[in-house]
Amino acid sequence: MQNITTIALSRLAAQERALDTIASNIANAATPGFQAERMVFADWLVRQPHGSQPPGGETITYTQDRATYRDRRAGPLTHTGNPLDIAIGDQDGFFTVQTKAGTRLTRAGHFELSAGGGLVDGNGNALLDTQGRPVQLSPTDVTLTITGDGTLSSENGRIARIAVVKPTDPMGLKAEGNRLFSTDKPTEPMAKPNLVQGAIEDSNVQPVMELTRMMNELRGYQFVGQFIQTESDRQQSAIDKILPPRA
Repeated sequence: MQNITTIALSRLAAQERALDTIASNIANAATPGFQAERMVFADWLVRQPHGSQPPGGETITYTQDRATYRDRRAGPLTHTGNPLDIAIGDQDGFFTVQTKAGTRLTRAGHFELSAGGGLVDGNGNALLDTQGRPVQLSPTDVTLTITGDGTLSSENGRIARIAVVKPTDPMGLKAEGNRLFSTDKPTEPMAKPNLVQGAIEDSNVQPVMELTRMMNELRGYQFVGQFIQTESDRQQSAIDKILPPRA
């Protein structure tokens, strides 16, 4: 009888994790460059010691929260007109920024001019060029132009080429917060990242679809919870009928 409850509990725990993931997606629906997370479930098969004896099968199937992965589809572009906003046209590309923990990848293309003349993201992380150096502007660089291959120029000439890289193992990216990624695998430079100046890539989360997923998961969570409670009541009723009342 305990097998029924533990199987249901495994499903309940997995659905709770799915609800948390969907809630995070909804919370970041307006985060530039955010990529939605998806859950991967699997069956965990446990062989019973006396499975050959009827009734019942030879294995017990539990629900296992296997992993999460990123939906790598590019989000829609919003044209802002800000020359420091940059969107990556290729869905496989990432900007590189220098953080206190090392080089990180991001698709959030909203950059600002720091007090020292560098291009930085919203957290002050420096945008890097193809040589791995922070992109630096001079006080006389006023009119900025960014071509599709990442070449940054001003009225004074070429300044740098913005680095856009492609991870060799996209599924190995580890999220750090809502916009940054780290990877232990090497990356490859992209010759034609198709950058779009004056635009930002929005989150690829579709709020209506995520709300629908949440409602479905919530209904499943409630159903399994009710099933566990009903099974508990059934077991208690059986115990009350089998055991004699105390004198």
